[in-house]
Amino acid sequence: MNIGIDHGYYAIKTRHCSFPAGLTAYGRHEPYTRQGLLEFGGCFFVCGTGRQPIQRDKTINDNYYLLTMAALAQEIRSRGAPTECTVRIAAGLPLTSYGRDKPKFRSYLLRPSQPVQFCYEGVEYSITIADVQLFPQGFAALMAEPDLLTDEPSLLLMDIGGWTVDLMRIDNALPVAETAHSLELGMIRCIDEIRERVRQETGLSLTDAQIEQMLAGQPCSLADEVRSIVNKQGRLYTERLFSAVMEAGFDLHAMPLVMLGGGACIVTWIGCAPSFGI
Repeated sequence: MNIGIDHGYYAIKTRHCSFPAGLTAYGRHEPYTRQGLLEFGGCFFVCGTGRQPIQRDKTINDNYYLLTMAALAQEIRSRGAPTECTVRIAAGLPLTSYGRDKPKFRSYLLRPSQPVQFCYEGVEYSITIADVQLFPQGFAALMAEPDLLTDEPSLLLMDIGGWTVDLMRIDNALPVAETAHSLELGMIRCIDEIRERVRQETGLSLTDAQIEQMLAGQPCSLADEVRSIVNKQGRLYTERLFSAVMEAGFDLHAMPLVMLGGGACIVTWIGCAPSFGI
């Protein structure tokens, strides 16, 4: 069974599941909840609570390995597959560090001790990870939509993730490696700036979930004043992002822009692209 996993700074995603990339360790003492509860190696962890500090090297501790177990369990459950099975993991790495990070991250996920045995939300799993295939994130997703490349000699790929925004020009359906560029302007930056602005102007401390809901244009019980601040800051973030892309040497007026990643829907909703001629 093939399972794709996006190991994001902000969220962990599979085909059918998504949850925040937060992890809380409880040691050998079982916590109060079973939601997101992972038991591995005699210790308890709650997956999907908040978010963890940014770590540029995701292999420095076991956090993302533990989150991978939670992702596998959720995806297997959503597919109705047996809890004892063999899987092949497909995962992505940033365009700018793909070659450097690939061997280390593959070894991190594909460990000698097989099968991996753990308990997730009260269900026992025994999973053999047969292989791990790594792909350049963003570009691999674009290849699944070949119609976007039709009749376009050049386009710009922009993958808006949690911490970084990865950029690359595509010429004649082929990536131009030397144009790969990464900006530390992902959605975490946007959400943190919105939270601080709302706190300064209203004294309220919003959660990530509240900010995400309003940025997506969905109903929320907060006052119109707060929603107005959130939308204004979201627009300022988007304008700054497009400006940074132009400063990095990509002419947004000269070629089509394909946006991917969790931040793409927010940028689309905020809707300041026309002011840049996009």
